Amino acid sequence: MSSVIHIDKEYQQWIQELSKRFRRSQIKASVKVNQEMLAFYWDLGRDIVARKAENTYGKGFYANLSQDLRHAIPDTDGFSETSVRYAKRFYELYFQLIKNLPQVGEILNKGNLPQVVEEFEDKNRPQVGDDFNVQIVTRLLNELFSIPWGHHRYIIDKCSTDPNKALFYVQQTIENGWSRDMLLNFLGTDLYERSGKALSNFQYTLPAEESDLAQEITRDPYNFAFTGITGKYNERKLKDALLHNITQFLLELGTGFAYIGKEYRLQIEDKEKFIDLLFYNLNLSCYVVIEVKIGEFDFADAGQLGGYVVACNHLLRKEGRDNPTIGLLICKQKSNTLAQYALESSSQPLGISEYELQKLYPAKIEGTMPTIAEIENELNDTK
Repeated sequence: MSSVIHIDKEYQQWIQELSKRFRRSQIKASVKVNQEMLAFYWDLGRDIVARKAENTYGKGFYANLSQDLRHAIPDTDGFSETSVRYAKRFYELYFQLIKNLPQVGEILNKGNLPQVVEEFEDKNRPQVGDDFNVQIVTRLLNELFSIPWGHHRYIIDKCSTDPNKALFYVQQTIENGWSRDMLLNFLGTDLYERSGKALSNFQYTLPAEESDLAQEITRDPYNFAFTGITGKYNERKLKDALLHNITQFLLELGTGFAYIGKEYRLQIEDKEKFIDLLFYNLNLSCYVVIEVKIGEFDFADAGQLGGYVVACNHLLRKEGRDNPTIGLLICKQKSNTLAQYALESSSQPLGISEYELQKLYPAKIEGTMPTIAEIENELNDTK
């Protein structure tokens, strides 16, 4: 390090700025390399399918292809037999989402998919409907090529028969910046099946666009296994455990939640009311009141939550900045019919979900799976 950097602050700042620019260029270059490699895997998968290569080239095809690629393109990683097999699965999984789109499917089967847009940018541009389909494909490819190959392999393993579920996890990874370990964690929590599933009246109490976004941020059930609670507990213990693990709690709530307070005090004339948990959702630009109940849902719970929502609108919400406050009640158990009646009776935007503290398994597992001894006996009998 030169002596100049210690005595000239302007020079020091310049060096720091150059360093930041270089880091940004490194990140951009890394992203670009990843995109190009994923485009190659897509094309490789398409070629394997189109050529019916497994049947054409017989036993050992993947091992031979891997060996020949590494020989033809030396000093390049990514051509292991495993990666080649994943390339085919990668293409087959997501091609299901677009193969039936008019015009697009035919072109995709003929040429390089990343060039689809170029194929349509000529004088014979298709009608509006077809153009819209091309936009769908382009957006899909941009999403697929935006996360690392290692993430894709996890998603392919867990979602091999459901392309919509796979795409959901791709989009969540992009939106939340999940590491590979975080992605693997959420793949094991049935997040796709739980997302947007709360019972709510958002459709009738919020504008259409806000209603859809509000529904998307809900889950049912919420997974609170990260609290570590296994024995007896009360509501205070549960709320304390949620906030003690606030990072995990925010991840479980979803994107855009900012924590404001626990037992948040509202002064209403000479009365004090306390909200269990108060958040602000940056995507919805609104306050979110969360009430946690360790028992079964009842009508009174919705009435209380609705009152808190109205109070927040009067006391906290800023006109022109904040959208209407929404309420979310998370209980241990609910009757869907009872919850639906309560929601229909309220003019405030409310959602009702359950939570679970651990993955539920049958109380008696013994006898449902063979023991090691039983498996060995079966093998001996077969011999």
